[in-house]
Amino acid sequence: MKDSFCRLLVRHQRLDEALRAEQRRPFPDFAQLQRLKRLKLRIKDRLAAAVRGRRILRPL
Repeated sequence: MKDSFCRLLVRHQRLDEALRAEQRRPFPDFAQLQRLKRLKLRIKDRLAAAVRGRRILRPL
């Protein structure tokens, strides 16, 4: 489980970086921003569930 948790954490951080990069563009792609935000939120929910002790660490 630790391995899955770490992978999710890294993925969450990379999505955050991608989101920030997209927001810095002169003309950000709002559809891409929404997609990145939704995916980041899904991963955040899975991380929170793992911390609470649930086992829902299956692939997205």
